[in-house]
Amino acid sequence: MAIYALTGFSLVSLLSFGYLSWDWMKPSLVADVAMDPMEKSLPPAFARPPHIIFILTDDQGYHDVGYHGSDIQTPTLDRLAAEGVKLENYYIQPICTPSRSQLITGRYQIHTGLQHSIIRPRQPNCLPLDQVTLPQKLQEAGYSTHMVGKWHLGFYKKECLPTRRGFDTFLGSLTGNVDYYTYDNCDGPGVCGYDLHEGEDVAWDQSGKYSTFLYAQRVSKILASHSPKEPIFIYVAFQAVHTPLQSPKEYIYRYRSMGNVARRKYAAMVTCMDEAVKNITWALKKYGYYDNSVIVFSTDNGGQTFSGGSNWPLRGRKGTYWEGGVRGIGFVHSPLIKRKRRTSWALVHITDWYPTLVSLARGNLSNVPGLDGYNVWPAISEGKESPRTEILHNIDPLYNHAKYGSLEDGFGIWNTAVQASIRVGEWKLLTGDPGYSDWIPPQTLTNFPGSWWNLERLTDGLRKSMWLFNITADPYERYDLSDQRPDVVRTLLMRLVHYNRTAIPVRYPAENPRAHPDFNGGAWGPWASEDDAEDWEGGGELLKSRNKKKKCKICKLRSFFRKLNTRLMSNRI
Repeated sequence: MAIYALTGFSLVSLLSFGYLSWDWMKPSLVADVAMDPMEKSLPPAFARPPHIIFILTDDQGYHDVGYHGSDIQTPTLDRLAAEGVKLENYYIQPICTPSRSQLITGRYQIHTGLQHSIIRPRQPNCLPLDQVTLPQKLQEAGYSTHMVGKWHLGFYKKECLPTRRGFDTFLGSLTGNVDYYTYDNCDGPGVCGYDLHEGEDVAWDQSGKYSTFLYAQRVSKILASHSPKEPIFIYVAFQAVHTPLQSPKEYIYRYRSMGNVARRKYAAMVTCMDEAVKNITWALKKYGYYDNSVIVFSTDNGGQTFSGGSNWPLRGRKGTYWEGGVRGIGFVHSPLIKRKRRTSWALVHITDWYPTLVSLARGNLSNVPGLDGYNVWPAISEGKESPRTEILHNIDPLYNHAKYGSLEDGFGIWNTAVQASIRVGEWKLLTGDPGYSDWIPPQTLTNFPGSWWNLERLTDGLRKSMWLFNITADPYERYDLSDQRPDVVRTLLMRLVHYNRTAIPVRYPAENPRAHPDFNGGAWGPWASEDDAEDWEGGGELLKSRNKKKKCKICKLRSFFRKLNTRLMSNRI
């Protein structure tokens, strides 16, 4: 494999580049609670089900946390991770909806029909209603459940909303990305609407408040109004640090020396989010929850490198099945952990949080058979071996097939044109088109020539459709061993075949013009009536409504918008 190495920089020097220490106890600009800095946690009794706070960040790159050697200041995350358990063999999905669906259901995408792309705002699609969700299981166990932040699991019917899927309260956005201040989201030219909701109502009165501030303050209010004697689950899905790159000026000023403007704004957003996490932690202590709490921190996918994120030294970026797209930042902080202050290399996947948290809550998993996740609490808390030995990253039959893939290349076992990826033990196999495959150094190195990001570009992968890596020995995916180890390739291909036999049809319906915010009071929200009859078939195409009379009322409008959408799409391309 021909690789052009960066000259003049060692991996160690780049990983340690620009990291600055920061005062953990410095007053926060987003604080709305106070905490005694000398407060000490009591020895955990674990006599009651623990309070669970799950924090999910959006598009935060693997490199973009202080303890991974970043130049971005994240003192809160650094300290929480240092005092807890860092998960350094932790995997997520490469894009938003898949990670969120697997967290909420404990199942791989192939088992929910969401194995292709994301749920888009105008699609009549959502997390399948027959799935029993994590918050629903926690409700069964006696928990009060709350969600704050980004949903992105569909909303075309009211039954799809967070408050119908197990959350007692919800404040946040339903779509994939919104303006941090105005909460507007445009799904193409002229298809714009407001997207901030309180419960099932549009929260017009919250416009103008920076979402990271708003969400942290909401968590504090929930904790202040609840009794720490009763178990609580709060799912905090920050919008940060997804585009658009927006941050209060005082945070941007801290990074004024950064030459890359996108990286500067992105860094400010990460630090602002870090302070929001600090205030949530302070609120847990102030209101008496902390001693019996479990805080889980996770990213949802790899960083988007052309929007300021960095996954260095991993290969790839958001939207790819290279390690830069699927290896996440993760840690657990809790007084209940038996072996604290350590790094865990136990294999953990985002589906594992479902059975792990339900088990911690003393809930019942017997009526949700077929989960793809495992209870990994013993591995996290006690340092025991992880029960997980493999991960299906995904099988996407709808993604553009690789030009040079074939069934013959897959030993007659698997069509290597199909995008798929799996890890078994220390081995990882990719087929089809895994996505953008470069190694991209931090964007703060602005003295490189204009094409500096190509210094380590692959030169021999253009005609390939299958790769094999020993991830334990080669975490940066530099040495393809598919030719040297055909025996391992065959074994992993057979595992793909096994999983593919259990897959359900893809749910990826055509967009519907009725979803346009102009028909819904100017806001994104449910638009299909509860008695709409819609069926699905293999390729994810939406069948015609059985109610022909109801369809006729909007047939002319549907035709108009289909033509308009075709024109807009051609202009976009």
